[in-house]
Amino acid sequence: MTAPLTPPPPPRDQSAHTEWQPPQVPGGQAPYGYVPPPSYGDDGPGMKAELREGAVVTVAVAVCGVLLGVLWWWLAPRVPLVGDVVDGGWAVYFKDTEGEQAVGVDGTFTLLALGFGAVSAVVVFLLRRRGGVPLVVGLTVGGLLASLLAWRVGVWLGPSQDVIAHAKAVGKGVTFSAPLELSAKGALLVWSVAALVVHLGVTALFGPRDPDPFEQYRAK
Repeated sequence: MTAPLTPPPPPRDQSAHTEWQPPQVPGGQAPYGYVPPPSYGDDGPGMKAELREGAVVTVAVAVCGVLLGVLWWWLAPRVPLVGDVVDGGWAVYFKDTEGEQAVGVDGTFTLLALGFGAVSAVVVFLLRRRGGVPLVVGLTVGGLLASLLAWRVGVWLGPSQDVIAHAKAVGKGVTFSAPLELSAKGALLVWSVAALVVHLGVTALFGPRDPDPFEQYRAK
């Protein structure tokens, strides 16, 4: 009686070492439902152009901060102060201790930044008619830079920061305006947040749709 023969080993699978090829059908055409993968360059489809557009958006939005600063200085309510001489030295007090002018200063900046953020997002969308990470980053960074610039421009245009010298200049008991200040520093983020939300919203609603790769087969 002889021992059973050992079956030969299975052939080695060479598929791991060969490039996958899509199945073929007669005539050299791709089979139904096969969509070839996109072929991009090293930097993606137009990535350099998108980065350049994002940089332009950042600079353009940041420059608009000058207009926001001017409007803030013009529209913000004035906080009345009054100076007095106490023990041979000058002291400055709020004329209206229960007034809400200081809150109005922050509120004016916030509302203006909200409007500027929404408008800048719509303008960028109308000019480009699409989304993209560089454009969104440009809007966000540009909005933050614009808010910082607006804050400094408004303070620079507003009343003097030296309240004691200002009180001495106008005289004892004479009402004068306090320096323009932004107490709620979170208002500096309003422009960026508003621009981000509005741009994503209008892009989702009105932006171009990606082509359906199976549309040609459905038509048949």
